[in-house]
Amino acid sequence: MTDPTPADAPRKDAPDDRASAGPFDESEANPVRPYIDLGGIKILPREGLNLRLEVEEQTKRIVAVGLDYAGSTLQVQPFAAPRTVGLWAETREQIRAQIRQQGGRVEEREGPLGPELLAEVPVAAGPEGASGKRLARFVGVDGPRWFLRGVIGGAATSDVEAAAAVEDLFRSIVVVRGGSPMPPRDLIPLRMPATPGTA
Repeated sequence: MTDPTPADAPRKDAPDDRASAGPFDESEANPVRPYIDLGGIKILPREGLNLRLEVEEQTKRIVAVGLDYAGSTLQVQPFAAPRTVGLWAETREQIRAQIRQQGGRVEEREGPLGPELLAEVPVAAGPEGASGKRLARFVGVDGPRWFLRGVIGGAATSDVEAAAAVEDLFRSIVVVRGGSPMPPRDLIPLRMPATPGTA
């Protein structure tokens, strides 16, 4: 594989079979599948899947998509990325620094989707004053001109079957980068799904 990028440039982190097993670029997706269109990403509906849109208070902009599935949560965000270099390596460094700053613990490991972070994140004290820690898995895949980041919580952080179900869900996502120029690391715009029948 000849790549004109400098040797020290962050390489793209993605499973070897990404183009055939996902997460998919819009150009690789099966056009006849009944996806839920959220703008920057498309989600394949499945039994037991609940979808939430996370909205920024001030701007009312959708900043993430939350998926509840198999006793777990998966939060996903698609970002614009350069054509030749990946963002996941640098993003992992930022996440690691952030979690350590909050007093959490984090370790990098090789997961089914490639390098991932397993973190123990401190949770703010509740009304009873008891603070705790929650486990989270940070996963990421560099695609062609995009980067898809996921945060996995719940059963899929420790249970093998739940983890496989959520990883499969993550890999079924289609990223719609669009043709318009966007600075790397900008969130690819997300939107409310069209009501069935109006799309």
